[in-house]
Amino acid sequence: MKRFSRDEIALRVARDIPEGAYVNLGIGLPTLVANHLDPSREVFLHSENGILGMGPAPATGQEDEDLINAGKQPVTLLTGGAYFHHADSFSMMRGGHLDICVLGAFQVSRHGDLANWHTGAADAIPAVGGAMDLAIGAKRVFVMMEHQTKSGESKIVDQCTYPLTGMACVSRIYTDLAVIDITSDGLVVQEMAEGWTLPELEKITGVPLSAA
Repeated sequence: MKRFSRDEIALRVARDIPEGAYVNLGIGLPTLVANHLDPSREVFLHSENGILGMGPAPATGQEDEDLINAGKQPVTLLTGGAYFHHADSFSMMRGGHLDICVLGAFQVSRHGDLANWHTGAADAIPAVGGAMDLAIGAKRVFVMMEHQTKSGESKIVDQCTYPLTGMACVSRIYTDLAVIDITSDGLVVQEMAEGWTLPELEKITGVPLSAA
């Protein structure tokens, strides 16, 4: 059975971002979304280190060491883009000025709780960054992640066992197997990778799922 590639997940997220939206792309997998946005639609990409108006990743050899996102990756700046103070950037995040944030996750509960900054392991390095501010401040939270851990455990769980980033904040989950909405009626599967059935997906997920 097939799985969506990382770029296919990013493309699927990009399709769900409406024109005119102000969007923060989290560190890691979410940064790929910038490369798949339709250039004919105006979307304003924000980074918490103080950028608004980011474009796709630069071509090899065209990187600017002074132009990076919050994950220290080189980025481009579109016409009209701006730099500003770190404090102003967090005011935007906390003040409800972002329409969507796209974050990675270690776990998402079926209630929309998010755990993405620490696994709780003794040797783990905590990396909360601006995730808590984004999770509570953005109008919608999308999560991009692999459906399972390397050991085969589902990252979508009944209750998070890792330290929480935010409670009941996630709107939609995009994985290498499915696109799943978190609703008041439970987890609703909007799309699945080719070859999967709902019972098969539900079995490896370990929590109840319903079809859209």
